[in-house]
Amino acid sequence: MKVINFSEQNSVINQFMSELRDKSYQRNRMLFRHNVVRIGEMMAYELSKTLNYKPKTVNTPLGSIDIPLIKDDILLATVLRAGLPFHEGFLRVFDHADNGFISAYRMYTNREHTEVGIHTEYMASPSIKGKTLIIVDPMLATGGSMVAAYGALLKTGRPTSVHIACVIAAPEGVELLRNTVSDDVTLWCAAIDPGMNEYKYIVPGFGDCGDLCYGEKL
Repeated sequence: MKVINFSEQNSVINQFMSELRDKSYQRNRMLFRHNVVRIGEMMAYELSKTLNYKPKTVNTPLGSIDIPLIKDDILLATVLRAGLPFHEGFLRVFDHADNGFISAYRMYTNREHTEVGIHTEYMASPSIKGKTLIIVDPMLATGGSMVAAYGALLKTGRPTSVHIACVIAAPEGVELLRNTVSDDVTLWCAAIDPGMNEYKYIVPGFGDCGDLCYGEKL
């Protein structure tokens, strides 16, 4: 599995990440969501450079020109609910893509809230057969949600290629993906943080992305 970590580069993504992490900025829920969207847009742009293209003749009022256009049939999938603004950023770039949605959420399996299981109960997606599959989820902590989403989508067909995108990843999640997905999958991360705390939250991270975007859940 190829891993691309944008925090190893100097770009404006670092500015958006600093605001996402800053607890004073996090009081502005709209700004938080907007920065997640913007990171999605920029990551999608970088990902677009790796896709397949073919020329198309475009007729202008004064003549014609051949322009290389994406020929991949893209399916953009996300994990509800935290993935929605990140998905929106990608969709603004890949606006002709098909879309898939999966509910996958963590459930603590012990009283101390130190062991996590993943529960999935809903999926709405076309077949991924023959498509370029892009799965986006802002947090890759244990990796359980992403592996569950990846497995559920693969039941609908075999894609031609797979990209997985996150805002922040933990090494444990990266390693789980490396041991689960096929070797030709590419993982795109805005940052890979040092690890997780005892409650399986990424540290330093920025907290619960879904809660910061939409409010605390029951």
